Amino acid sequence: MGDKDSVEKYLENNPQFAKEYFDKKLRPELITTAFTENLEIKDPTSFKDVSQIQEANIIFDLVKEMQSEIVMEKALHKVLQRVCMILNADRCSYFDLRSRNGIPELTTMLFNVTPSTKFEENLVNPTGEIVFPIDMGVVGYTAHSKKMQNIPDVTKNNRFSDFVDKQTGYKTKNMLTYPIMADKECLGVVMALNKIGAEEFSKADEELWNKYLVFAHVIALQHHTAYMFNVESRRSQVLLWSASKVFEELTDIERQFHKALYTVRIYLNCERYSVGLLDMTKEKEFYDEWPVKLGDVPPYSGPKTPDGREVIFYKIIDYLLEGPKEEIKVIPGPPIDHWALVSGLPTYVSENGFICNMMNVAADDYFTFQKEAVDESGFVIKNVLSLPIVNKKEEIVGIATFFNRKDGKPFDEHDEQITEALTQFLGWSVLNCDTYDRLNRMEWRKDIAQEMLMCQSRCTNTEMQSILNTKEKFDADPEDCDQKEMYKLLRSNCPVAIDVDLLLFSFSDFPVTEHGLIMCGIRCFFELNVVEKFKVPAETLTRWMYTVRKGYRDITYHNWRHGFNVGQTMFCLLQTGRLRKYYSDLDAFAMVAAAFCHDIDHRGTNNLYQTKSGSPLAKLHGSSIMERHHLEYSKTLMAEESLNIFVNLQKRQFETVQHLFDVCIIATDLALYFKKRTMFQNIVNATEPMETEKDKIEHISNNAIRKEIIMAMMMTGCDLSAITKPWEVQSKVALMVAAEFWEQGDLERTVLDQQPIPMMDRNCAAELPKMQCGFIQFVCAFVYKEFSRFHVEITPMFDGLNNNLKNWKELADIHAAKMAAIEEEKKKLEAPAVLAVWQRIPGRSKQSVGRPCEDVSLCGLT
Repeated sequence: MGDKDSVEKYLENNPQFAKEYFDKKLRPELITTAFTENLEIKDPTSFKDVSQIQEANIIFDLVKEMQSEIVMEKALHKVLQRVCMILNADRCSYFDLRSRNGIPELTTMLFNVTPSTKFEENLVNPTGEIVFPIDMGVVGYTAHSKKMQNIPDVTKNNRFSDFVDKQTGYKTKNMLTYPIMADKECLGVVMALNKIGAEEFSKADEELWNKYLVFAHVIALQHHTAYMFNVESRRSQVLLWSASKVFEELTDIERQFHKALYTVRIYLNCERYSVGLLDMTKEKEFYDEWPVKLGDVPPYSGPKTPDGREVIFYKIIDYLLEGPKEEIKVIPGPPIDHWALVSGLPTYVSENGFICNMMNVAADDYFTFQKEAVDESGFVIKNVLSLPIVNKKEEIVGIATFFNRKDGKPFDEHDEQITEALTQFLGWSVLNCDTYDRLNRMEWRKDIAQEMLMCQSRCTNTEMQSILNTKEKFDADPEDCDQKEMYKLLRSNCPVAIDVDLLLFSFSDFPVTEHGLIMCGIRCFFELNVVEKFKVPAETLTRWMYTVRKGYRDITYHNWRHGFNVGQTMFCLLQTGRLRKYYSDLDAFAMVAAAFCHDIDHRGTNNLYQTKSGSPLAKLHGSSIMERHHLEYSKTLMAEESLNIFVNLQKRQFETVQHLFDVCIIATDLALYFKKRTMFQNIVNATEPMETEKDKIEHISNNAIRKEIIMAMMMTGCDLSAITKPWEVQSKVALMVAAEFWEQGDLERTVLDQQPIPMMDRNCAAELPKMQCGFIQFVCAFVYKEFSRFHVEITPMFDGLNNNLKNWKELADIHAAKMAAIEEEKKKLEAPAVLAVWQRIPGRSKQSVGRPCEDVSLCGLT
């Protein structure tokens, strides 16, 4: 009978015979039995003689374990048992690599695994872990170098540490280590100790070690991938939900934190967490420092935050999640023995700003954690993760402390990253609350300032009694008087419209006092028949009119007199110009009121100056700067109940009035005038050929846009109406306008260090007639020409304009003649000097005088 070698050689040389033989002798049932039977090893030392079928059985068994086990530790335990058996090692262990507080460390997960030990015996409880850094021992070096290590004799290896041997009483002689890798990251280290039956692990053992630990590698990598997926999922959910919740609540930092922290609780993977909010006061009130400075009270010597604040937790919010029923407790002014504060860890984190991740806190000597249950629920603190909540100013606003990871393990670097992302987001979101609070404070300050200014500009009772003298007539305050009687009294006190020429385009405010103009303004509303129709209280109308007058500044031109003139012209266009037929009574009421307010609080400078000087108004309003300010001021008066002449309107009517104020006041910006005049001309062209007045009214009244275009052009006509007044009025007004322009030019020259345009330059005052002619021809003429075409009743304004243009032209011609005479005289004075220079030129004689000049450059002639 041949030996083993000859049989193998025969089978290799006769493959067809070998196939027929194995097909006959090894039926499928036998193969299945071989791969499913449990492996029993009576003598481990004879394992090297196991047949290839038995080895396949082990591999097949490992693959099944990998597919069936969902707990990584159990699957890894079975791999270690078989590897221990294959290598004939005394025991194997698995060390998990993790990071805490930014420091990588190795910890025992499966310890002292043998082929016969049970999983429960080898699985290390988190409280009994052996932890050491990766710069310690052979296992640490394996994790650091990411290479397999075979140590034949540990006593001769300077990297070996007997740290674990001293704790366990075991004697290590030789060892084999293998790093479990995920790309370039080390997940853990497998260790085999003390080769049985030999002095060291051989090269063949290393090959088997590498071969079978592939299964351990696959199991660990699969678990790591699943764990990292869970980590990233939790991180994204934490950020998503916290972002959603912090923007739901902007008014209060406590509510903001609570909404975010409560919503993300299921993703934080801990049994409890507590948030302590720090007092943000940096400086005490002066009266609180008196006792300290007098020596009656010792100065504060306790812990302080990095920015110098005393560490004072003014509120603690506890989230108790470990029981069947979740509980949230809010403790204002928490005591120092509060279970989350008594250890001193939150205070330490507040003082240093560090992230503190602690395991097995009962064994810690630095902090005084309670070793027993912290409350009646029986909760015991095991592991703690504490982080500062830092805002954008790098100030610590609170401390978030997380207790006991749900799986019993210590918090790792991924828990730190998730909670740190949460606390960072919460810290940054404080900016929203701070901004909201700052805006609120600005709003409150604005309201206070507005109330202070309104107190100065609002019509007083004494001023009101100078117009609506109820005490003199009825011996009663206005609120105690009958409204009809007050209407009657107010009418009688105001001048009659015809007596003061209110219905004439040629009206002049010069003979009337400013107080008289207030009463004239009130008369306009009575003439419109809107006071009683819209139930405007007589006291409110008087206060509003007087307050509008006080709202105009005492400047050269854009003062109360100009404001009144624009209102009177609007009243005149509606009544005398017969434009009212296109508008409702409410429209007319709003248009005249807006005209009176159109330049309220004018500063004597135009929009361009506001932009150049970078004034707050220019920053607030992008375009039509001053006009928008006048509009805002007007609406502020509407917001005051005692000044709101539209107080008894319905909501829809009041909204209409506000819109008409927008149209009327913004329309006074001349920059918009050039955009709208073509549209106005189209309306005039369309209505001019219409035969009946009814057709005109329907064409305009039934179209809101046409009404607004005409309204806007009416405001322009009112604003420029001084140019249409009689010459004796217009010439004075023109000088006032020029004086105000020159004042702005002085500001541009001195404040802005810029050369003003000729219109603003007082050095060009002599050019005023010429500039007035240009202004009338290129800006004003169009308005009044088209209005005279539109309504013949408005022709007096156009006639006044043409008369003033004629007078300005005469003055301009006189000025031009004077300038020409001066220029001629200047040339005559320059002639002798030119002659003297000519005679001094070599080669020139007296006889050459009187001959044509050949050198043009010398005499300046062409």
